[in-house]
Amino acid sequence: MRKRNPKRDINGILLLDKPTGVGSNRVLQLAKRLFNANKAGHTGSLDPLATGLLPVCFGNATRFAEYFLHTDKHYQATLKLGVTTDSLDSDGAIVDTRDVNVSHNDVDAALQAFRGKISQIPPMYSALKRSGTPLYKLARAGQEVERQPRQMEVYELSAELLESEVLQLEVKSSGGFYVRQLASDLGEALGCGAHITALRRMGVRELEVQNAVTLEALESMDGAQREQLLHPVDLAVNGLPEFIVTKEQAVGLLYGRKLEINKPELAGLVRAYTQDRIFLGVVDWAAEGLLKPRKMLAEHADLN
Repeated sequence: MRKRNPKRDINGILLLDKPTGVGSNRVLQLAKRLFNANKAGHTGSLDPLATGLLPVCFGNATRFAEYFLHTDKHYQATLKLGVTTDSLDSDGAIVDTRDVNVSHNDVDAALQAFRGKISQIPPMYSALKRSGTPLYKLARAGQEVERQPRQMEVYELSAELLESEVLQLEVKSSGGFYVRQLASDLGEALGCGAHITALRRMGVRELEVQNAVTLEALESMDGAQREQLLHPVDLAVNGLPEFIVTKEQAVGLLYGRKLEINKPELAGLVRAYTQDRIFLGVVDWAAEGLLKPRKMLAEHADLN
């Protein structure tokens, strides 16, 4: 029997270009195996149909994965007009077909309602849970439950009619946005229905898919080459303002103490560093002038 390599405690973030036809969790497990990592987590599911940027967190980086989940995303999608499916993409069963008589002007006019701050009802085929059960499992069992609309923001939205029944869509939005639902809603606005046939995540915040590695390339590398692809843990939070603390302040934060520091120009979550650029974690700058630990890296507690 072939002996397995021992699992390792590694910390960092891998920018992975997810292939189509496989779920995010499966991709995560493959990456975890290639790195022989003890602990790993992804930063927001992509449908099996979808491709594109999937940041994977290893070790203590998993503590900060949520800061990828709720941040801005950039997608490109291909829509098939005139056909609707139960899952809102081409992996689902066809539920309706309609004639398509849509012009470029029709598309431009319809897009106006989906820009800016909008209300979106999540699709049944989603990972959101109802009483602990993912909605997609309920949907597969033939159940449909009421979903509350969520407030989203679409920063940029454009579309090009490639053929009479094929629409290419590009969208930049706030986190938690469902492009499949946008495709369905846009199809209804055009009077013909629509579903997604291809979806690619182009970016997460300032990170871009062209700087990601494919699974195929990752599998062809040796261990040292893979290690070089790992980004520092604080990549997850580099959208937050930073603050430098003294050694004494750093030790206090790492032990869970609140610090009273008057810094009125800062408010909310900030990333904390030592003067030697050691990343300590995320702290909350409260209105009363208190710096409160939120997520700290306990391994630095013996800072010297």
